[in-house]
Amino acid sequence: MLEELLLDIREKSSVPKYKQIVGSVISSIEAGKIKYGQKLPSINQVSYDYLLARDTVEKAYNELKELGVIAAVKGKGYYISNSAPKSQLKVLMLFNKLSTYKKEIYNSIAQELGEKAHIDFFVYHCDFELFEKILTEHLTGYSYFVLMPHFADLNVEKLNSLLSKIPREKIIILDNRIEGVNHFSGCVYQDFKMDIYNALSEAKEKLSRYKKLILVFPKNETYPYTKDIVTGFRRFCGFSNVPHEIISEIGSEHVIERNTAYVVIEESDLVNLIKLQRANGMELAKDVGIISYNDTPLKEVLSDGISVITTDFRKMGKLAAKAMLENSPMEVKNDFRFIERKSV
Repeated sequence: MLEELLLDIREKSSVPKYKQIVGSVISSIEAGKIKYGQKLPSINQVSYDYLLARDTVEKAYNELKELGVIAAVKGKGYYISNSAPKSQLKVLMLFNKLSTYKKEIYNSIAQELGEKAHIDFFVYHCDFELFEKILTEHLTGYSYFVLMPHFADLNVEKLNSLLSKIPREKIIILDNRIEGVNHFSGCVYQDFKMDIYNALSEAKEKLSRYKKLILVFPKNETYPYTKDIVTGFRRFCGFSNVPHEIISEIGSEHVIERNTAYVVIEESDLVNLIKLQRANGMELAKDVGIISYNDTPLKEVLSDGISVITTDFRKMGKLAAKAMLENSPMEVKNDFRFIERKSV
């Protein structure tokens, strides 16, 4: 008989205690700490040892029975009935925000994993302290941690220290490959600097009809965009000898310029720019050009189609799910391209 069941129960965790018991037992079996045929302590004993309600332990044991991990022998107790339980993957997903694009990544992962995984989803709003708090409260009981690291204030040393508390093989990084951070098994990322450079190079023939290129790069302290986008934009304009400007927004007072193409990141700026273009009687792809950053179904139909430079968010999700389902390390730069429509 197993004299003591070693459980990792966290009082402040948002995961129900019975789920923590289930996760602990399965993790112990996978680690070889509990073996086939071993008898588990009684429900009353576990309740006493961990100061847990009897109903909580009973609920956990019942779920373990349903999963085929343990079996109850009448009059004798509970025994491990499966030394290699085919439990669901348990995935913690931690995103910086829940935008249209991030939803597409989440939906793609969820669709690919299907019933093979249970997902707990959290948003940390680009706040490292909240990111740290959520991870610290959920260090155990998960098969994978899918993390999207975009911070308003990044400290690489602190991030590495935090990630080192999680086994490397359980970490998958999405979207942002941070230099100096290598503690992960999988990474599907955007190369923001080179992506915008290469995509604008694809659009170079279309852009050649304009005398100036303007990047609308928001000053958003809560949800900041990486400055690598600005670097890549300046690189393209410098190598192509294109006059250019960087502004922070398209407000109602903005004076729209003829023979100018705009690269717009925020959808609010895109809407304002189209309003100004129409109010000033300008024709898209003739008097003024627009390229929007990141694609959505709406941009396919807005003003007969807005040209975009975009990564493939659905593919990013599929690759992350593949890494989890196949338990295979990977480091892949996600596709990024120019999609020509009628706005440039």
